[in-house]
Amino acid sequence: MPEPQAVPKLPKAPTGIAGFDEITFGGLPAGRPALICGAAGCGKTLFATTFLVNGATLYGEPGVFMSFEERAEDLAANVASLGYDLDGLIAAGKLAIDHVRVERSEIEETGEYDLEGLFIRLGFAVDSVGAKRVVLDTIETLFSGFTDPSLLRAELRRLFGWIKDRGLTAVITGERGDGQLTRQGLEEYVSDCVVLLDNRVADQITTRRLRVVKYRGSAHGTNEYPFLIDEGGISVLPVTSADLNYGVAEGVISSGVAGLDAMLGPGGFYRGTSVLISGEAGTGKTMLSSSLIDAACARGERCLSFVFEESGAQICRNARSIGLDLARHEASGLLRFEAARPTLFGLEMHLARMHRDIDRFRPDVVVIDPLSALRGPTSELQATLLRMIDLLKGRGITAVFTSLRQEGVVEAADDLGVSSLMDTWIKLLNVEANGERTRTLYVIKARGMSHSHQVREFLMSGDGIRLVDAYMGPAGVLTGTARLVQEAHERAESLRRRQETERRVRDAARRRAAIERQIAELHAGLDAVADEERLLRDEDALRETALADERDELRARRSRAE
Repeated sequence: MPEPQAVPKLPKAPTGIAGFDEITFGGLPAGRPALICGAAGCGKTLFATTFLVNGATLYGEPGVFMSFEERAEDLAANVASLGYDLDGLIAAGKLAIDHVRVERSEIEETGEYDLEGLFIRLGFAVDSVGAKRVVLDTIETLFSGFTDPSLLRAELRRLFGWIKDRGLTAVITGERGDGQLTRQGLEEYVSDCVVLLDNRVADQITTRRLRVVKYRGSAHGTNEYPFLIDEGGISVLPVTSADLNYGVAEGVISSGVAGLDAMLGPGGFYRGTSVLISGEAGTGKTMLSSSLIDAACARGERCLSFVFEESGAQICRNARSIGLDLARHEASGLLRFEAARPTLFGLEMHLARMHRDIDRFRPDVVVIDPLSALRGPTSELQATLLRMIDLLKGRGITAVFTSLRQEGVVEAADDLGVSSLMDTWIKLLNVEANGERTRTLYVIKARGMSHSHQVREFLMSGDGIRLVDAYMGPAGVLTGTARLVQEAHERAESLRRRQETERRVRDAARRRAAIERQIAELHAGLDAVADEERLLRDEDALRETALADERDELRARRSRAE
């Protein structure tokens, strides 16, 4: 049987942009033009610059940046904050930047007008550095002098054909048009790859999104993906590519609370699972997660905590009240806090930021405190949380989520719709009785392990978190001072019963002693009677012996007399 022939793959040029190469399965099409389009401020120029810089520094492919709007010095200054040294790359002969000024008033359009001069200028720049990559930013400015659509289309096709003939991987940026991807509506049809960038605002929160509209000759992710632009450059999160083929980590990790570990069959949580800690305000959710962090760092594991309501310094200070020194773990580099207000980003931007930080820090344990701080439409919120959990499980990271449970809220709404995705769910409650509140804890679910179903009271002190047994009586569960009063009452009752038992034991001992004395006296009497009987028998034996002797003597005398 003939061997199946390998399917040829389209050559691709990696961009080096985290996440983008994954959703395009390798990057942009090599030796072909790709169109990056979008509205103002969505990151087109930065995307193109990153493509060139990574090509020159990571993949050994020099590049040419031909700008029709920004001057070379302005472009270098704008991207310097991202760590891109364009001047250094130019000096090293790895990059060439050419600013072409296009003024419509200076262009005389005739039937013989073409872009031959541009090709010569671009070709010279390409040859000067041996470029493999080219950026044209932006194409609308280049064609602003054309009014004849047929001439514009012809020159656009000729430009793209020239790029292909030279074997250049090109990124061409274009501005978003009305009702179409670009202003002219032509570029997306002649480009081999079209990437749409969007800067969307919802509820006064901005989210940047990316979508690969078309990619000739290659499969690609078709969904929208959030992407970040910060001091680390551009990073794209392929959030919708999560699947369920991740493996299962082995081992058990401690919760940091001995009593809670004892409630779980294996003695802790399975490594790589998701743990939800929900409860009302003040029940100790953050302190319980801090105990787990302290135990993990003590084992030498790396922990990353995303906090949305407190700063890392405040959590470290508060943890000292229960005897935990998280600051030393932070100083050692094992613990890192990432604090941000929930309203700082949109939901998917938060997820993209977390994805990037996890990739950089590579933690063993991740804490998200609290999950309920994230705001958004219910469907979008649940979809984001699903991706977040899949992200952590896919990397074998033990994840701890805290969630605020509002008083009076229906139980089904406590978990934000993610309880079914959690492997372990611990609920904390404030029990009100006798004018006080007592913290209690119980395990709702723990997949793959036996666990206690008891409600346990727990105390937080300078010695840490300690679980105590709740009193179960006819009146129900007693906690707090009610439990202490009941325990004191039981101790007093136990003491009374013990004293009564001891008194009765002493009375029985006295009665036993009296009876034993009586028995001793009777035994003495019996002994005296026995002695008297023995004397009587001895006396009787002596008399019988004497009589026998007398009879013998008389018998002897008679015999002599005769």
